[in-house]
Amino acid sequence: MPKMKTKSSAKKRFKLTGTGKIKRKHAFKSHILTKKSKKRKLRLTKSGLVHESDASNIKEQLRLN
Repeated sequence: MPKMKTKSSAKKRFKLTGTGKIKRKHAFKSHILTKKSKKRKLRLTKSGLVHESDASNIKEQLRLN
């Protein structure tokens, strides 16, 4: 039986917190920033948490189950 491999895309995008939640970064911060407000860009800089309904799919991709 071969080893179970993690999805490389998920490995690069998500991190696990100390309490077991999944941390993610916000989208829409890479380019075309001139039309976005300062407040919006500042909020997009900070990281967020993955919603509980999506967490099981991501844990499966990271082979944490």
